[in-house]
Amino acid sequence: MAFIIDGKAIANKVKAEVAEGSERLVREFGEEARPNMTLIEVGSDAVSKKLVGMKANDCEMTGIVPTVIALSESTTEEKLLRLIDRLNRDDDVRAILCQLPLPEHISTKKVLAAIAPEKDVDGFSARIDSDDYDVAACTPAAVMRMLRESGVEVAGKHCVVVGRSNIVGKPMAIQLLLNDATVTVCHSKTENIAEHTRRADVLIVAVGRAHFITGDMVKEGAVVIDVGMNYIDGRPTGDVDFASVEPKVSMITPVPGGVGPMTRAGLLVNALKLAERACERNK
Repeated sequence: MAFIIDGKAIANKVKAEVAEGSERLVREFGEEARPNMTLIEVGSDAVSKKLVGMKANDCEMTGIVPTVIALSESTTEEKLLRLIDRLNRDDDVRAILCQLPLPEHISTKKVLAAIAPEKDVDGFSARIDSDDYDVAACTPAAVMRMLRESGVEVAGKHCVVVGRSNIVGKPMAIQLLLNDATVTVCHSKTENIAEHTRRADVLIVAVGRAHFITGDMVKEGAVVIDVGMNYIDGRPTGDVDFASVEPKVSMITPVPGGVGPMTRAGLLVNALKLAERACERNK
């Protein structure tokens, strides 16, 4: 049986670190330095609302002040961009998050690009040409922390990333390269994808298709990280067919309870870092 990488347990460890860091910042610079996070939700999507609520609750648990701004489905792109501009210019706002997905009439690319890098708590604007960064894209950073906590060393290993999104796939590949892994990136146009996935020492799947990776597509003893979050009959499931993959591999993340809690914990880490940087700028 594979070792199940417990994202909830590791996330709780991260939350404790953030809570300690938040109080340290307040002790050093005063209550006005306390980290905060402004969460914007647009529309009435039930999953998005649930996630925003969970993120706000995480903030409260770790000494970070959350502010939720709920906008209607009919909110125009222009109005949302004006709101983000106002938040960018507000010195009291330390971290900004816009919950995805957005309604179809709003450009996700424009909205994410509008958030000032010094307030981008998701880390979507994080630099990728150096490992000397202030914040990192949350999901790739979460995966790296989970691997480290589980004793997995990626240096010199063949790591395969399935998915090439700007949010997960591409920054994940960069993080692995920065940690000296040999990286293959597969995507929807990759021919004979199983030939690549079967060679992976570490397989990271973020393709957005339920049960896409099956047992015959993985190498015996591999480490498998399932970033996917899909819903079948209202129940969450990953991009990996857990039942057929788990017996073959050495380690695997569950869905739910794997990468998801760690991604949310990464938001808290970034919120603390952004608050610390703001204090340094204001010295």
